Amino acid sequence: MAIFAKVMVANRGAVAARVLRSLNALGIPSVAVFSDADRDAPWLALAGETAHIGAAPARESYLDQDRILEAARRANADAIHPGYGFLSENPGFAGRVEAAGMRFIGPAPRWIDAMGHKTRARELAREHGLPVGRGSGVLPPEPDGILRAAEAIGYPVLVKPAAGGGGIGMLPARSPAELLAAVERAASMAERGFASREVYLERLVERPRHIEIQLLGDRHGRVAHLFERDCSVQRRHQKIIEEALAPGLERGPMQALLDGIASTMGRLGYDNLGTVEMLLAPDGEFRFLEMNTRLQVEHGVTEEITGVDLVAAQLRSSAGAPLAEILPRPPAPCGHAIQARVYAEDPKRFLPSPGRLAEFSPPSAEGIRVETGYAAGREVTPHYDPLLAKVIARGATRGEAIDRLRGALDAFRIAGVKHNIPALEAILGSEEFRAGQVHTGLAMEIVGRAQPVTQ
Repeated sequence: MAIFAKVMVANRGAVAARVLRSLNALGIPSVAVFSDADRDAPWLALAGETAHIGAAPARESYLDQDRILEAARRANADAIHPGYGFLSENPGFAGRVEAAGMRFIGPAPRWIDAMGHKTRARELAREHGLPVGRGSGVLPPEPDGILRAAEAIGYPVLVKPAAGGGGIGMLPARSPAELLAAVERAASMAERGFASREVYLERLVERPRHIEIQLLGDRHGRVAHLFERDCSVQRRHQKIIEEALAPGLERGPMQALLDGIASTMGRLGYDNLGTVEMLLAPDGEFRFLEMNTRLQVEHGVTEEITGVDLVAAQLRSSAGAPLAEILPRPPAPCGHAIQARVYAEDPKRFLPSPGRLAEFSPPSAEGIRVETGYAAGREVTPHYDPLLAKVIARGATRGEAIDRLRGALDAFRIAGVKHNIPALEAILGSEEFRAGQVHTGLAMEIVGRAQPVTQ
């Protein structure tokens, strides 16, 4: 079946390159957008057409709905792929795309509104029997109301944006004195990242595992899962190492959870790619965290163990293909895959390190896949997330995947900016990670112990 006549990719960097590769493989004409900062970006060469959408700050380009929609109209695009971040979970934008006669590549706007908004997602999960931890609704602006919400949950709490994910704007607070400052900071970060200042509170669970379940639905009432990923290795509540399948979990109970969540979302009518994120507490209980109604940064590890092109699946689902056509055979996991996120940042303090890439030579080896939007000579600007590349290693076993990833990171050559490869190597080389003893505090514990040298 014909999918789309032309698709605009309304994003930048590694995800723009990733989506463009699938569009090219499917033979779908494409148009890529770019800001002033990205005029000579390497991923633009993958697109059939390009469109300038404004100045370097995201609010004046990648978050500017009017500019993106006008560029799509000029290019005669009949669909827009939002990637991840920016406008990918903005129901207003998705609605405007559909109202303009184009298809938004993702779930229907009502699902982005219901599940993309984190507090509404929690309520929906609770209504349908998923375990949900203590939390609040969207916080009021008044300090007294904020403090009362935290008191009802109990400290420590985690402040989180209601309209976005990716670890952006997630800040802990262990006392009333910390809380108000954390709320203001989180709201400001959320406004910059997601064009919304809404934040809420969750009870902060110490040293949990972060397990997420990849779902794929169609527009005909069917939903399947593509297994789980372990995303426990994080810094500042943002994932830096992800893997599939999750190590050390009993497959029987995990399979029952996967099947149950897919069945629930099928009954509800979820209609595209999405990810249910769960916390696995030290007491062994799973708790619903949120649902991301978009492609995930770490989708590549699922692709590597299942052989399913998730971007192509998104496109086919959005075009109306039934799940039986998108997935003619139930996916079965094969081997193990691990992804490391390489950032332009200080490897001790994890602070961004903008600058010009004097050298940028990603590794190339058997079982290694690299996703990037950078090349030597490119500027890493302070306007966007400092993610340089995602390095994915696949192996027959988890041990083989770890060894391949360590070798790939050791071969990665970067100069001109600081980067976090020393921290990644310390984590991957630790006894705890090798044994699968992962939790959300592990990265900071290992980095503090290893004291890697800044490069």
